[in-house]
Amino acid sequence: MRHKKNTRKLNRTTSHRRALMANMLKSLIDNERMVTTVAKAKILRGEAERMITMAKKNTLASRRQARARLMVRYNTLTPKEARAARGGDKSSYNVDRSVVAKLFEVLGPRFVARNGGYTRIVRTSECRRGDGSQKCLIEFLKE
Repeated sequence: MRHKKNTRKLNRTTSHRRALMANMLKSLIDNERMVTTVAKAKILRGEAERMITMAKKNTLASRRQARARLMVRYNTLTPKEARAARGGDKSSYNVDRSVVAKLFEVLGPRFVARNGGYTRIVRTSECRRGDGSQKCLIEFLKE
């Protein structure tokens, strides 16, 4: 019996599922919207809601929890990459660093007055070509 077993597995191992969710969260936070399948979007919604709740607290502990959930790896930059990053070139800069900053400086304050429901899932009429899975758009609300 599977009582109180709410995890949707998406036919993946635990480590693959965690990495998939971390990458999708980073993409959603960076772009504030993305197109994916309905099954993945429903799981991603819960993760995104938890991340926004952490960002609303804006404590050191919540920043560390967010970095752990997003699997942020701070790669050391070579001196050449560091100079390019200071000059404004984002191609050599680790995007993960800017994702955490955007989460806590832009998205967290945006939803301070809201008690949940920070994301929206809109089903599109198109289906994926390979297996016919229905696609949808998941996005953060504007206010």
